[in-house]
This record gives sequence, C-alpha cells and structure tokens, in this order.
Amino acid sequence: MSAIDIHLENFEGPLDLLMHLIKKNNLDIYDIPISQITSEYLQYLEVMKSLNLEVAGEFLVMAATLMQVKAKMLLPAPEQPEGENGPDPRGALVSMLEEYQRYKEASKDMNTRFSKFKDAFYRGSPVFTSEDKYLDLDFHALMDAVKRAFERAEPSGEVEADQFPIDSRVAKIQKMLEGRDWLLLDDVFASETKRLGVITCFMALLELVKQRKIMVSQDDAYSEVRIYPAPVAAAEPAAPETPAAESGPVPQPGS
Repeated sequence: MSAIDIHLENFEGPLDLLMHLIKKNNLDIYDIPISQITSEYLQYLEVMKSLNLEVAGEFLVMAATLMQVKAKMLLPAPEQPEGENGPDPRGALVSMLEEYQRYKEASKDMNTRFSKFKDAFYRGSPVFTSEDKYLDLDFHALMDAVKRAFERAEPSGEVEADQFPIDSRVAKIQKMLEGRDWLLLDDVFASETKRLGVITCFMALLELVKQRKIMVSQDDAYSEVRIYPAPVAAAEPAAPETPAAESGPVPQPGS
C-alpha cells in the first residue's frame, strides 16, 4: 500500500486555523480569550505533527505570537491617566484577522461569480455533483475528530507500529460500513485505545478515499462527519448480438 502525503495547504495558513477555532467556539473576534485560543492552537499543532503533516514555519510563528500576546496580558498593565485604557496586546492580532476575513469574503464572492459565469467561457466543461466529491468537507473537521479521539486515547508510548497495520484498519472501516448507508467518523475512532491506532485509522480512511471506495462528507459547517460507501457504477448494457447470416449460396443479380 503506497504512502499518502498530506500537505498543510489544506489549512490555508495559520489565520485560517485561528478563525476556525474562533468560529467553532462562538468567540468574539474583538474580545478573544487569548489563553484559551493559544492552548487550543498548540493542541492542533501537536495533532498535526502526530499525523506527520508538514507544519510550515508560519504556523510556528503564529504560535510564538500567541504566546507573546498571552504573556503581555498576564503582566501588570502600565498605569494610565484616569478614564483611559492602555493599548490592547491583542490589537495587532485582531487587525490581521479582520484583514483575513475581508480577503475570505472577497474570495467567496469571486468563487460565486465564477460559478455563475463559468459556462460563458468554457463550453462543455464538466459539472460535478456531490456524489462525485469523495472528500467533501472542511479539512478542519477531520482534525477535530482526530483531536477528540486523541483526548480519549492513551499515548502509544513504545508500542510498535507493526501492531497497527493500515490494512487492518481499512478492513475495519469496510466491515463497519457493511449493510449501512453511512457511518460517523467518530465511531471509527471510538474503539481505538491508543493514539497510534487513531492515526492508523486516519491513514486508512484517506487510503479508502484515494481508492474511491468511500466518500467522506459533512452536511453543514461544524456538523458531524459521515462516511458513505462509494456508489457502485452501473454495469454497461451488453451489445445486442448480430444475427448470424443464413447459410446457402448468395443470390446473384438477375437470377
């Protein structure tokens, strides 16, 4: 079974991860509980490293920025004239998030315009339905499920990786799907007691998606992630048999 490479472009950068945490926790962008966000952000980096995801330097820079802001907020604020407030250590971070939101909204508008007018430029371009999307969800949702499973599981310690072959988890997922229309991603991780087992299940899931044997989908943002068996392609109808020519002499013209 070939290895699967996953790159961090799925996360669109550290600000995308920060916005995900803010929206997920229903937080106010102008009053971010920096201690909570820093803790969750660092937990996500640990999950990403455990899954051998390529952690880009900009993610580590953001982690350092968050810890610096947290440290500033813990220090006593310098005295200010009565009735005045000093600068908020979170100000620069809020400005970055505001600018990021503006770019995201502009990107959505451009995608909407592209969807509306694409047929005017590309005649005969294919249109994909939801059934054609074998991995149709925000990649953060996968990280959320892995993070929840990590919180339940024990650290793997010195357990050998050979005890958690990917083939066994591929077979497990396929067995769980037998006779069912869909399966919750959290249910796949539920029986794993070691973090290495959770990681192996994650890799098995991506391998099945790669082989187009399952579809992974999320109905709404921040909702549960479901696994569906891939639709079976309909068999092509057999070509009609050509009737055999009757035996006998071929009639000649004028006969």
